[in-house]
Amino acid sequence: MPGTEYKDMKNIALAGCCGSIGRQVLDVVRRYPEQYRIVSLTTRRSTPEFEALVEEFNPVCHAAQEECPDGMAEEEFACDEADILFNAAGGFAGFAYSLEAARSGKTLALANKESLVCGADYIIPAAAWSGTEIIPVDSEHSAIWQCMHFSKSTPVKELVITASGGPFRGHPFSTLGSVTPAEALRHPTWKMGRKITIDSATLVNKAYEVIEAHALFGVPYESIKTVLQPQSIVHSLVGYEDGAYLAQMSIPSMEVPIQLALTYPDRCPTSLAGMDFTSPFSLDFEPLNPADYPLYTLALACGRTGGMLPCIFNAADEVAVRAFLEGRISFTQILDVCEAVAGRYLPGDAPEDSVLSLADAEARIRAEEFVRKVAKA
Repeated sequence: MPGTEYKDMKNIALAGCCGSIGRQVLDVVRRYPEQYRIVSLTTRRSTPEFEALVEEFNPVCHAAQEECPDGMAEEEFACDEADILFNAAGGFAGFAYSLEAARSGKTLALANKESLVCGADYIIPAAAWSGTEIIPVDSEHSAIWQCMHFSKSTPVKELVITASGGPFRGHPFSTLGSVTPAEALRHPTWKMGRKITIDSATLVNKAYEVIEAHALFGVPYESIKTVLQPQSIVHSLVGYEDGAYLAQMSIPSMEVPIQLALTYPDRCPTSLAGMDFTSPFSLDFEPLNPADYPLYTLALACGRTGGMLPCIFNAADEVAVRAFLEGRISFTQILDVCEAVAGRYLPGDAPEDSVLSLADAEARIRAEEFVRKVAKA
């Protein structure tokens, strides 16, 4: 493309290639074929889409997680030829990919929230020991990273993470018992996968982002704020000691943070339209009312407590959200499931990562038992 400087080709290993983020990563590779090459593709299960991608990109390694012996898919993800390991896998299943990447010494582009929510105690030390650089891909964390001049160690006063408020902004949680999955999936500004869209309606997703920001940037929880920004144009802000706040702005799209994770410190053209300053528009900021988002409060409390609780909560939330989407429980009963499961566990030190996987499995069983109980009531 004219005006674009190409450097040496970068080899990318991509986990979660069939999800929303993974597809956009592949679009970047298609946009800049002289700069990027896919050397590994992994996914949760083999599908015709996955087979078509293998044929298109001809990677050195490829694997479907559910069809591999334990650890095999993660090893394919961290294949020797890769320069950048891009984790776009969904849910707790992405934790194993991140841990393998953190131990590799390669660059990890991290789009899997659950990795740090459930396992920051393993991933951050492993990355520090091996020299793995973790590049944030979430739009909020990418925004913070950009406002910190691409350095996660820049001294700051506070981080301000923005949230749209979801489709039910302004409606008390107690009034949402009869909302349908279709209504909850009708996000006002973002187009995302089903699970993350429901987590955005409950603001669980935003609590996860606070936990991630604490782990990624080393900023204490009391210095991380969440505010509602309904237009989803300001993706986050960083406050400095002198009273200045830097914000990163763009129209709501993951294209910028996804591509920037691969091109930084360079910025290359995307297919995204720029902002239109020829017509008036406003940017609104509203305080977050915790009473409207009790799942946000619960998820964040589990994250601050640490140990196994964030993993336990995440497992319960994954089961509860699936049950809601299947019509087995109501929207507000997602909270009941998460409270019931997380409340069974006492806080404690983080166990070995293998034990963490067992805790995840046990919490899913507990959550499914509670879903069946609620569904019969």
